[in-house]
Amino acid sequence: MTSTTLAVASWYQSFVDMVPNGRLFSWRAVFDAIPSILSRLPETLGLTIGGAIFGLVLALLFAVVKINRVKIIYPIQAVFVSFLRGTPILVQLMLTYYGIPLFLKYLNAQYGLNWNINAIPAAVFAITAFAFNEAAYTSETIRAAIQAVDPGEIEAARSLGMTSAQVYRRVIIPNAAVIAIPTLINSLIGLTKGTSLAFNAGIVEMYAQAQILGGSDYRYFERYISVAIVYWIISIVIENIGRFMERRMEIKSPESITTEVPGGIR
Repeated sequence: MTSTTLAVASWYQSFVDMVPNGRLFSWRAVFDAIPSILSRLPETLGLTIGGAIFGLVLALLFAVVKINRVKIIYPIQAVFVSFLRGTPILVQLMLTYYGIPLFLKYLNAQYGLNWNINAIPAAVFAITAFAFNEAAYTSETIRAAIQAVDPGEIEAARSLGMTSAQVYRRVIIPNAAVIAIPTLINSLIGLTKGTSLAFNAGIVEMYAQAQILGGSDYRYFERYISVAIVYWIISIVIENIGRFMERRMEIKSPESITTEVPGGIR
């Protein structure tokens, strides 16, 4: 630990010591738990970022398949998305946590493979479940954003000889991103809060750490307030990052130029 970190830790501990320690409800227990909960922030952020990245890629694929009505793949995608939307994320997490190892065991037995299933981190299963759940919802956002792109720009790109992949990469996706960013940021905040379910898969993230602390002294209510404060702050940070991205990606209207000519202003 650096000297700055030690100084901050010492200051915070001094602050906690000054907070009243009630018998029925203790504010000291609320603030005392925050550093321990924050120690599990990397796990929470890892699940969030992993689920968001893979979910965004899957959502883009789902959206493209739906827009183009790809034969054979589209009906499968429609049923899959319907299932993901119609079942709780906790159920999906458990299906992934128990289903993927079961499927890998089947492959080992069927094809004589020797995959070490026990070596796979539980976070892999959790990220898979979060990514597919995120994709099921954000795919509609991306689809709507893609279809909102001006058809004239798409036709202009194609007239220049761009392939379909180039049109998506250079025209459609950049323009759709501007439209989709606000909704995607809201989905990211929801995903961050949803990672609290990962404790069901044996992952000790922030919520699980709050439960552990609550079990040590039965101050569950105070510990849940602590973790709620942390999630709240993280959501505010993500929201402000989203606003910054909106401002940077905003397409500003060209300013009109007035010129003075004899007889008036044009």
